[in-house]
Amino acid sequence: MLFATIAMLGLLAIGAAFAQTSPNALPEAQASAPATLAAEPAPPRIGVATMSPGTIFFERFGHNAIVVDDPTKAVPLSYNFGFFDMGEDGFIGRFVRGEMMYRLVELPLTDDLRYYEETGRGVRMQWLALDDTQARTLAAALAENAKPENARYRYEYFTDNCATRVRDALNRALGGDTLEKQLKARSQGNTYRSEAVRLASPAPWMWLGFDLGLGPAADAPLSHWEDAYVPMRLADSLRDVRLPDGRPLVSADRTLLPHRIDPDPAEFLPVWWQWSLGGLVVAGLWLTLRAYAPRTAAAVALGFWVVAALLGATMLFVWLGTEHRFGWANRNLLLLGPHCALLWPGAWRALRGRDPGRVFRIALMATAALAALSPLVYWITAGAQANAHWIGALLPIHAAFAFAWLRPGTSVQQSSGR
Repeated sequence: MLFATIAMLGLLAIGAAFAQTSPNALPEAQASAPATLAAEPAPPRIGVATMSPGTIFFERFGHNAIVVDDPTKAVPLSYNFGFFDMGEDGFIGRFVRGEMMYRLVELPLTDDLRYYEETGRGVRMQWLALDDTQARTLAAALAENAKPENARYRYEYFTDNCATRVRDALNRALGGDTLEKQLKARSQGNTYRSEAVRLASPAPWMWLGFDLGLGPAADAPLSHWEDAYVPMRLADSLRDVRLPDGRPLVSADRTLLPHRIDPDPAEFLPVWWQWSLGGLVVAGLWLTLRAYAPRTAAAVALGFWVVAALLGATMLFVWLGTEHRFGWANRNLLLLGPHCALLWPGAWRALRGRDPGRVFRIALMATAALAALSPLVYWITAGAQANAHWIGALLPIHAAFAFAWLRPGTSVQQSSGR
């Protein structure tokens, strides 16, 4: 990546030059004083840079970094926990298994900002009121952590990412509990699912994938501490933190780069009754289609079951074969499961105008029964997984298929349309 010096560097480097009187100008008595009495360099300033979301799918959640403006360094440094190498051996396999490795990189702040300036993503800087010891300790810890032998870490989307690493480093610098205690005491009622769906909402395929693929572990209410997996939430929470002496943690909150693209998405929650209405409409249209064009209706049903089986197989693999624990025990498997593949042969026969067969009807009965079980599971577990809208949308469709092929009096001629 090519980087250019920006005018903002002057503002960020205020205090970077440390002036020291020449020894030759000192009185003789002072000039002969031991070197140990020389003035200690000024402590570094510590800040948190928060980058607004971008337009590419992996930029939707925003980003952040810790900035160290050390008077002994030529330029302010950015400590960025968000680097990974797609060309690394085994990267794709680790990504699929949920075992991705990220690393911390130390780089000049101007280099880190260049990409965000080019893409129109805003950057907010919060300078922190750390005491001298805290600032020096944090700067030294970051420098040590950024060494190649220490920089890599096991990445997890919600609990160990670029933002939670920033949060944890600040918490340690503040004594290990100042930040954590205050953030854990407050909550907005967000969940991992609600935040993921909100931030992904500009891309329908992305938010639908998150919403369908996340299991019940993603629906526990979060404290501000857990909310901090989203960089913008962490920045907002830091603004309200108080030091033991009552002073605010954030001493200055500045805009480094203006945000020139779409702002953060607003709160976004699917409304279950709207999805239920949509499911009823689709089910009614399919039944109407089957009355007039049964082979076409069979083709539509086959397409639905192909997609359902593939999605179900993916959700089952996430549960049993990966470390993506927020996708485990997904209740949507009752609605979209690998078992739908058992319906493919019978649907193909119906598409060709033949009776789908006894095995098909048994498999369809089991599929409809599992779908009918989903609202009971939702009720018994008190909505442990927020999938009421998926139940509302898909249950009427399963019911329509069962009604068409399982109701008493359905014959070969009716199935074939003759």
